[in-house]
Amino acid sequence: MATVLVIDDEFGLAEVIEMALEDEGHRVIAAVNGEQGLERLAEAAVDLVLLDYMMPILDGPGVLRAMRAEPVLRLIPVVLMTSLDEATARRGCEGFVAFLRKPFRIEALVRTVAAALAGGGR
Repeated sequence: MATVLVIDDEFGLAEVIEMALEDEGHRVIAAVNGEQGLERLAEAAVDLVLLDYMMPILDGPGVLRAMRAEPVLRLIPVVLMTSLDEATARRGCEGFVAFLRKPFRIEALVRTVAAALAGGGR
């Protein structure tokens, strides 16, 4: 299936996401902050990024800006995850194809990932 990069500083949540997506047949790579996420993007071909909004070192908006500035990374779809409401997240961050408000159900995660990989975002 697809290779998905999960960038989230909440270790427990990242593990749950990893297990759920691996159960769906995806390969999952994890990063604990935005800086490490950009390093992972330089190391491996990724089909989708699940990106936390609020993280130490480099936050989600910073990662998205860096990705959109790089021709190779610009086209990788990003699903933004945060406890903020979507309107607030959009004011501080643009360029994501789908949004997951924390906490979310695994079913919503799987559905959103499938749609983003298919090019439909939501």
